[in-house]
Amino acid sequence: MDSIFFENIYNHPSILKSEYQEIINSHSKVECSKNQTIVHSGSVCNAYYLIERGVFRSSIYNYNGDEVTTGFFNTHEVLIDSSSLFQRIPALESIQAVTDGVLWKIEYEIFQELFHKIEGFREWGRTWMANELFIAKQRSLSMITLTATERYLNLMKEKPQVIKQVPLKHIASYLGVTDTSLSRIRKEL
Repeated sequence: MDSIFFENIYNHPSILKSEYQEIINSHSKVECSKNQTIVHSGSVCNAYYLIERGVFRSSIYNYNGDEVTTGFFNTHEVLIDSSSLFQRIPALESIQAVTDGVLWKIEYEIFQELFHKIEGFREWGRTWMANELFIAKQRSLSMITLTATERYLNLMKEKPQVIKQVPLKHIASYLGVTDTSLSRIRKEL
């Protein structure tokens, strides 16, 4: 694997060039098939992944037993259930491949070793987590303050691969609308 892939994801000025090889060597390649579950609801996550190729989605079942899509993960992003991995508790959500994909897996214990050993890796982790909290807050607010059309347009802009590769029912669920409403929104655009 080309080091540029890892350097783009683990992009932090505090990580020394010489430290990237150790970070890269701590990952193992995982190929997955469309519809394969990567994170199982009810199981404790023992790793996270970097996405080289593919589209993935997280989902949970609501109080009515309906599956609701809670997030999408694309190429060059981190695929993770943060709560399960870092709090060592069972995952509430499942994460599934929407397309065939290639991931780079790092085990929790190895991550912890690097986190304590490499200062720049630790700083990258803090920056990444702060950014993820910001994104989660923005999503929460957008569900209240934006129309369904505005949320769809934001998704088109932020994650165009999702619009191209994910079934409409999952996109509708993520946006908090019915399949029929999403079809209407798409026709109006």
